[in-house]
Amino acid sequence: MNREYHRWHSPRLERDMELLVFGHAGERVLVFPTRAGRFYDFEDWGLVDAARGRIGAGEVQLYCLDSVDAESFYCPWRSPPDRVRRHEAYEAYILDEVLPLTRLLNPHPVVTAHGCSMGAYHAVNLTARHPGVVGRVVALSGRYDLTAPIGPFRDLLDGHYDLGVYYHTPAHFLPALEDEERLGSLRRAGVTLAVGEADPFLGSNRHLSDTLRVKGVTHDLHVWPGRAHKAAAWRPMVARYL
Repeated sequence: MNREYHRWHSPRLERDMELLVFGHAGERVLVFPTRAGRFYDFEDWGLVDAARGRIGAGEVQLYCLDSVDAESFYCPWRSPPDRVRRHEAYEAYILDEVLPLTRLLNPHPVVTAHGCSMGAYHAVNLTARHPGVVGRVVALSGRYDLTAPIGPFRDLLDGHYDLGVYYHTPAHFLPALEDEERLGSLRRAGVTLAVGEADPFLGSNRHLSDTLRVKGVTHDLHVWPGRAHKAAAWRPMVARYL
């Protein structure tokens, strides 16, 4: 299986960023790490191996990304608006730096966004904001409203709310989305959500599923036994859905 390491200085983030590529052809899959995770976690946790069959067959090519969560949503010393701005710089890095690399390495027309936990938020947020860019999303154990405290998980914006927060909260901006061009692109995308029946974010997934249904977006919501919020549960999910 082809494995490549890439590193460059990102002008959008003003620091070096790293990523790993697995595979030689197929859908270009952007793999977002979990909360404040690293680009090598997907491999270390056996999740690359879970997709090895499809990777080897040239059906998917994984681009395992680094995160800046510790500089954005999980950075308590930054003001909430600055957390959002740092996240927006990360989105610009994905769109303006990572995606051109994927096109250089692989001409496949489909871009898939994938992630687990916080990575699922990133995958869904990118897809919902740029449905013409992302053609498929596979989101496992995600939380789609970072402003709503759930159990031990706090509001990541400390009560702050503005348009920046709104437009990076899929649970908020998707219900009000009326742009038919964007909705059409989203309806053509393949959307797969999976979450554990005892996961604190089950309600967030059901709310997103209800919103997609109302908007006419065909999708699948799979509820797994137990909490299913760890690598041991994500491995069979990746094998089945990615």
